[in-house]
Amino acid sequence: MNAPRKSSLGYFRWAFIVTALGLIGGGFLGWQTTGTLGGMASVFFICAVLAVLEISLSFDNAIVNANKLKEMTPIWQRRFLTWGIIIAVFGMRIVFPLAIVAIAAKMGPWEALVLAAKEPARYAQIMNDAHLPIAAFGGTFLMMVGLSYFFNHKKDVHWIPGIERIMARSGTIKGIEVAIVLSIALIFSWFLEGENAPLFVYSAIYGLLTFLAVEVIGGLLDASQQTMSAAAKGGLGAFIYLEVLDASFSFDGVIGAFALTQNLFVIAIGLGIGAMYVRSMTIMLVEKGTLTEYRYLEHGAFYAILILSVIMYIQTLVHIPEVITGLGGAALIGIALWSSILHNRKHAAVEEQGHRARMS
Repeated sequence: MNAPRKSSLGYFRWAFIVTALGLIGGGFLGWQTTGTLGGMASVFFICAVLAVLEISLSFDNAIVNANKLKEMTPIWQRRFLTWGIIIAVFGMRIVFPLAIVAIAAKMGPWEALVLAAKEPARYAQIMNDAHLPIAAFGGTFLMMVGLSYFFNHKKDVHWIPGIERIMARSGTIKGIEVAIVLSIALIFSWFLEGENAPLFVYSAIYGLLTFLAVEVIGGLLDASQQTMSAAAKGGLGAFIYLEVLDASFSFDGVIGAFALTQNLFVIAIGLGIGAMYVRSMTIMLVEKGTLTEYRYLEHGAFYAILILSVIMYIQTLVHIPEVITGLGGAALIGIALWSSILHNRKHAAVEEQGHRARMS
């Protein structure tokens, strides 16, 4: 007997629970820090806005995650939703900002935590000052992710054929993605002054090396699992890749969150809620086969990633509001979805005409 099919809302059960607990925790934090109902409502609202910001910035992340996750076994899919969310919330939303401040200010992790609690303005300033290397690192990693998708000679489904066929054929040229990324990084470094130029280049190189290292380690780990049980195959390497990818998507959101609040714990709550929805959305896309049903959805997500990577580079020169980044990515994915729907309708109409011709 077949198991009942899970409804779309069923995938977000834990996300709803985390939302309720997170917003209650945010309201309590607001009361503790301000002692007023207005302060409590303000923190409550900021947590909600940050959650929406994270979802809008990471919707393309969910699609890309689903593309990788569909190759993983159910047990590793569950681990991505459980272990992964712990890493995403505590690792990227708390430990990562603390590590950045600790390194930049040359202090210990505990001192950075005390600074975040007692001097949030100074803490936020240190984070903002570290934006350039973070943007160069994250932008480079995401650019490699996007280019690797299109520069693939095995790719045979094209949304924008004129461009994508050329890129797919060029995928046989070894190292072409690396050459393009390094060239773009050097071009952007020319517009930076003083010590910022070499800092940008070094950070971009570290981002490139991280992508290559994750690819190599992931391949070795997954290859070593071929002798393990079926439940363990094809999981650990992909899991590490997804976590690093999620981290790269989180850089911009974590930095941008300081424009709304300087409280590290409020940021962790708000972005953590959003991260839970992104992961739930990823599982839903995999289990419902949405990527197969809408053939251009992946294309839209990877184009959004490429645009986001360029925006992260541009942000080292001028400020671009996060709302533009989020809406731009969502718009691209929406267009890709609509193109997929039109394709399905056209394909269905052709099949119907063929069926009628055979019956006549």
